[in-house]
Amino acid sequence: MDSSNTQDQRIAKMTFALVYPMYLAKVEKKGRTKEELDQVITWLTGFDNKKLQELIKEMVTFETFFQEASLHPNAHLITGVICGYRVEEIANPLTQRVRYLDKLVDELAKGRKMDKILRG
Repeated sequence: MDSSNTQDQRIAKMTFALVYPMYLAKVEKKGRTKEELDQVITWLTGFDNKKLQELIKEMVTFETFFQEASLHPNAHLITGVICGYRVEEIANPLTQRVRYLDKLVDELAKGRKMDKILRG
C-alpha cells in the first residue's frame, strides 16, 4: 500500500468508540445484529464482550485497541479490497489490522455467511 505516514497516523489516532457506532449502523441497515458484529470483532481481536465494552467506554484509539488485541491466527486469510487497497498488501501493521476489521464488517454487511467471515 502506498499509504502516507500521515494517513497511518490518522488511523492510529482514531477512537474505536467513535467508529463502532458506524460499524453497527452499517450492519444493522443490512439486517445483521450487534451480536454478530461483536462476534466478528471478538474473533479478530481475542477480546471478550466485557473487554470490548470496556475499551469502548475508555474511548481508546485504534492504536491502543490493537496493541491490547491478540490477533486471530487466521487473520492473514482476510484478503480483498477495502477503501481501494488490497488488505494483504498494506505495509503498516496497524493500518492493516484496522482494514482487516473494516473488511470483516463489510463482509458481514454484505450478508456473507458467518463461517466464511470467520475463515472457518
